[in-house]
Amino acid sequence: MKALVYDGPREVHVKDVPDARIEQPTDVLVKITSTNICGSDLHMYEGRTDLEPGMVLGHENLGIVAEVGNAVVKVSPGDRVCLPFNIGCGFCRNCEEGLTAFCLTVHPDPKMAGAAYGFAGMGPFWGGQAEYLRVPFGDFNCLRLPEDAQDKESDYVMLSDIFPTGWHCTRLADMRPGDSMVIYGAGPVGLMAAYSAMIQGASKVMIVDRHPDRLELAEQIGVIPIDDSKGDPVEQVLEQTRGQGADKGCECVGYQAHDPQGHEDAAMTMNRLVDSVRFTGHIGVVGIFLPQDRNGPDELERHGKIAFDMGKFWFKGQKVGTGQANVKHYNRQLRDLIHQGRAKPSWIVSHELPLAEAESGYQHFDARDDGWTKVVMHP
Repeated sequence: MKALVYDGPREVHVKDVPDARIEQPTDVLVKITSTNICGSDLHMYEGRTDLEPGMVLGHENLGIVAEVGNAVVKVSPGDRVCLPFNIGCGFCRNCEEGLTAFCLTVHPDPKMAGAAYGFAGMGPFWGGQAEYLRVPFGDFNCLRLPEDAQDKESDYVMLSDIFPTGWHCTRLADMRPGDSMVIYGAGPVGLMAAYSAMIQGASKVMIVDRHPDRLELAEQIGVIPIDDSKGDPVEQVLEQTRGQGADKGCECVGYQAHDPQGHEDAAMTMNRLVDSVRFTGHIGVVGIFLPQDRNGPDELERHGKIAFDMGKFWFKGQKVGTGQANVKHYNRQLRDLIHQGRAKPSWIVSHELPLAEAESGYQHFDARDDGWTKVVMHP
């Protein structure tokens, strides 16, 4: 089959690789029809992780069931399904509690919790930027889609990661109807967090970034854009909130945060959120922070640590929630919002490409070229 293979930093190539196949009775084989490039794919693409060459990338996947193992009872060939990026077993303690991002079964390292497709440190599972994908524990991990699945494919594929992840960030922040919300980062996840906050009844949503195309997208759904290249974003948030700060905040950038001049500072957005959120406010963090970053700009960051403003955070009585989204905890409800026309996350899609153009898609998305906000590929 054709697949996008990681060969090293900024070296990804579409190649012929061995076909994905059924390996366990509980497996499902999916013919991939849509697969997205994610911002977290860029951590690997840029060489900021220890991903081994030879891995097939892609954790945002949707397709048609081609074959099922003989222990699969719920999913049938021909079903259109979306796959959560995290792979769960469905029966361990964490999966039973809805914490599928921290499955205790699937990862082969007993010291690890959680697994994902085509991702550094998250197990040996090939990704879906390919013609076919093997889905372990298919009955549990396949979200079956309704009859409008083909017409709304670019919406439903967002259920694999970024729509649930944006929603998860608002839940980590304990957002309630009527709250004001500030989001740092207007990439796809930040835009989905803003969208989720609007759907859930936030009174005011602000988003901080510096890319005009992304800020313009946010403005289309009634979000207030804050350009940090034109002034201190904290001061701009305080101006919008009568000097008190937002009720809730979301971190959707992660460890590669940098200022408008390009100086990297992993603590920058976290510390700005402490300043931007009011006393006793809550902060949700879905931007990726790694235990180690060999290319970090200083010794602290190379060991996955940041100079966090703990004193002010403590003094303000704030709370923080972190971690990967437990996609299955949200994807059915979000699927139904799409089906009923209450949500259309494909509004952020800027490019749809064949898999053969994946290398070019990665280059443009990595460069943050104007207008390249979300890329969907069709094997």
